[in-house]
Amino acid sequence: VAVRPFGGMKKKRTWYAADKSGFHILHTLFQTSLQFPTIRRFDEFFALELLHKDGKCRGVVAMEMRSGRFFSFTAPVVIMATGGGGQVFPFTTNGAIKTGDGMAMAYRAGVPLKDMEFVQYHPTGLPGTGILLTEGCRGEGGILVNKDNYRYLQDYGMGPETPLGSPVLKTMELGPRDRLSQAFWHEQKKGNTVETPWGDCVLLDMRHLGEKKINERLPLVRELASSYVGHDPVTDLVPVRPVIHFMMGGIDSNLNGETPMPGLFAIGETACSGLHGANRLGSNSLTDLLVSGKRSADRAASYAREANGNGDDSALAHQADAVVAGIRELLQKSGSTESVAGIRREMKTTLEEGAGIYRDEEGTSAACEKIAELRERYGGIEVHDKSNVFNTDLQQALELRNMLDLAETITEASLQRRESRGAHQRLDYTERDDEQFLKHSLAFRRSDDRPRIEWLDVTITKSQPGVRDYSGEKQA
Repeated sequence: VAVRPFGGMKKKRTWYAADKSGFHILHTLFQTSLQFPTIRRFDEFFALELLHKDGKCRGVVAMEMRSGRFFSFTAPVVIMATGGGGQVFPFTTNGAIKTGDGMAMAYRAGVPLKDMEFVQYHPTGLPGTGILLTEGCRGEGGILVNKDNYRYLQDYGMGPETPLGSPVLKTMELGPRDRLSQAFWHEQKKGNTVETPWGDCVLLDMRHLGEKKINERLPLVRELASSYVGHDPVTDLVPVRPVIHFMMGGIDSNLNGETPMPGLFAIGETACSGLHGANRLGSNSLTDLLVSGKRSADRAASYAREANGNGDDSALAHQADAVVAGIRELLQKSGSTESVAGIRREMKTTLEEGAGIYRDEEGTSAACEKIAELRERYGGIEVHDKSNVFNTDLQQALELRNMLDLAETITEASLQRRESRGAHQRLDYTERDDEQFLKHSLAFRRSDDRPRIEWLDVTITKSQPGVRDYSGEKQA
């Protein structure tokens, strides 16, 4: 089995297939699914709202993009596996569809979102597009330098400088993602970053790895860097910057995927069982999917078998009708001065400034107020395309609603967690405070106000919180 080191790890334990592991997994899963005729896919459907009755999840309302028709799917179990919501931010590795739809649907149905303040930046994204350059670049021996060709990480508790081409576990470029992203922030403030047409960057140097190794181990990285920023890593330094990559927070769930709403399960990045804590290590998300996917599927199947009949479903039909009526009302609006694109742009900027790599009371409080303002302005948007077939104008309006739901939970939880922990770093509360905040945040939706934040004690089964040391002097 091919294995390489990733950041923050004590051992080489990341299995890989060159730099296309996800690509191969995706194709294998899809091809395998085609072998099972009982698996029915509903392609090009956009999920809108959950259906629930007597406090239990009973299905989902969705829109078929190809026709504009609405469908109600009733079932004793719904499993949310819709991924994260990186599109809330301006620079992200996430695809355009990652707008937090599943999280937002659960949130509107009364299920709390947990630990939403913990949002991970990946230190090596391509500027402009946000496309990820895999952590394997540094695992294979790539280094980060500033405008003076200086390996700046040694100035931020990540040293000493390691031999060129011989990365050392848990130090320098193989430190955890949050620390590397924070180091970039400091270098930017000092004026040590490189100005590019896409904004400030640092430089990823892989030239010493040689063309043969890059072609064998990092072929996609070479293709992406050459295509999108015009820099061939075999001969050039590649500009990179931190980009939003993963949300540790999500729908409140346990290790079996169960949420506070019976019948609703959540897995993967959509869920938050607390497995990743305040800062996920690279490649742990796949392990999470394998374990939580199996456990959740087993528990969901058991729940479905045990579920009793619920008799009259007229209440579910009324819920579905209300959802459809709301969509049609949105389509009928005209004459508005508010645009989806304008509100979306302001939201993204607000999140980057108020809930970015570093936060503080003033900036995050202002972000909370701004998101509340944008939510109010959202009520005045107009969908200009009134057609039924692939109405992407309507889709973007609905996605914006979902992103605003996520945005208010991220900013409010960031404001109320007055400490620094993992990916959540405060300039005004620089230390971790286990006495006050060794707790999960739970964000509950309020239709007429900002979210209500409650706190849930963290359950520690084995490892107590300790000092995070990446200096090479202590391997803990």
